[in-house]
Amino acid sequence: MSKQVLKQVVAILMLALILPANVLASSHMDAPLIILDPAANTTDVYAFVDQDGPQKSLVLALGVYPHQEPGIGPNKYNFDDNVLYEIHVALGPDVAAGRATLSYQFRFTTSFKNQNTILQSYLGVVQHVDDANQNLTQTYTVTKVDHRTHRETVLGTGVVPPNNQGNATPFYNQGNDGENRARDGVATEAELDRYTRESIAELSNGYIAFAGQRDDGFYADIQSIFDLLKLRNPGKDSQGGFNLHLMALEVPIAELGGDQQIAGVYATTSRQSVRVLNEKHSPKNNGPFVQVARQGNPLFNEGLVAIADKDLYSRTSPSNDGELFRKYAETPELARLINLLVFKSPVAPETNRTDIAGIYIPDLIKVDLSTTRARLAGGSQANPDDVGFSRLSIFGGDVLKSNIQDPFKNGGFIPGGWPNGRRFGDDVVDIAVTALISDLRDPNNLIIRGPAGDGVDRNDMSFNKVFPYESTPQNGRNHQHP
Repeated sequence: MSKQVLKQVVAILMLALILPANVLASSHMDAPLIILDPAANTTDVYAFVDQDGPQKSLVLALGVYPHQEPGIGPNKYNFDDNVLYEIHVALGPDVAAGRATLSYQFRFTTSFKNQNTILQSYLGVVQHVDDANQNLTQTYTVTKVDHRTHRETVLGTGVVPPNNQGNATPFYNQGNDGENRARDGVATEAELDRYTRESIAELSNGYIAFAGQRDDGFYADIQSIFDLLKLRNPGKDSQGGFNLHLMALEVPIAELGGDQQIAGVYATTSRQSVRVLNEKHSPKNNGPFVQVARQGNPLFNEGLVAIADKDLYSRTSPSNDGELFRKYAETPELARLINLLVFKSPVAPETNRTDIAGIYIPDLIKVDLSTTRARLAGGSQANPDDVGFSRLSIFGGDVLKSNIQDPFKNGGFIPGGWPNGRRFGDDVVDIAVTALISDLRDPNNLIIRGPAGDGVDRNDMSFNKVFPYESTPQNGRNHQHP
């Protein structure tokens, strides 16, 4: 298959991903209603195995509030105190059923040190997180909900660092200078910038948490695809130069009952059902929480679910996916479009796609906990990728050995990244397209076509190889969009 044909395949896929939104060209615009609520709009979910000394952990992360232009004012982007942010973990029989066994809830509270000023965020240079010059400060509580026992346990609290404004937040940036670009990713905790390091919260029972602004680590050349499929060579990262807000949680695998199992991960955001407005006071929110967004594997709602059901997906649970959305995975419209518009013949299987359904139904990111730690992306000369890491996961030869499954009949070797978990740096667009045009239904006769690519092979910022892993937030004073 020629490189030009592979690029056309990606173009057709990404065009289908972005046309239904009818707004900004981005993979973070999953469904029509949620794009009107950016603080509750989920971007990406990450889940992978890591290990620090003897303790093995499942790293979870959820991004929200996409397309943040770095360095605005006087108000800034924040988590919403009125949104219930949740990362869910399914264990045992709950994985196949698409049910949450455990839920980790993040709830935020916003306060000001001085409200008699127009300087909403920064009263001066922030020397340390939550010092006198960080006027607006958000704190959060992490609560574990065990749905088997209905028990809720408060794991602890944390504080959100300031956004990266520039001169007000110099320690995010190279040389601790607010005029410089944001710091590159690092390999050790000691090398993290001051604000990130001070914001890592040690909770009870070995949990570790972080919540704050980060660079958007998703990368793809969405602009050129939306611009009449005129792909560039090389491609440009359409999310380059934008920030988002991230919640990350390191979960000791002992808390999950051990590592000889597969866990399923997804995330939701919810708002209370009643909002009362009045002339003199702030709005009041009452009633039960109602789910407004859902995120599991990348690209499912955007690239496979029809417009008629996109908002329904946002409101439902993975336990309903088999009934409501299996048809979209087993008979993907994208395969038909690729065959019609690119190959001009039935190359990609269009029906009975049990391999695609195996990834997306139910829409949980499945993580094999029995493997060694995942290889991680660094992305810079000073902080290179782990040896053996490939952004293409199994399609790039990056595999891990499972102790509990052998799905490909190869001795238990499974993907090192997505769709076995998802790491920062996984090129999910290229992986998804390659899977779609291949035929992975028969483990004894795997047909691999590709890998396909859109010309964007890395994020514009390098990643950290230590918690919270996502890249340093872009500097509002010195950043660049492609």
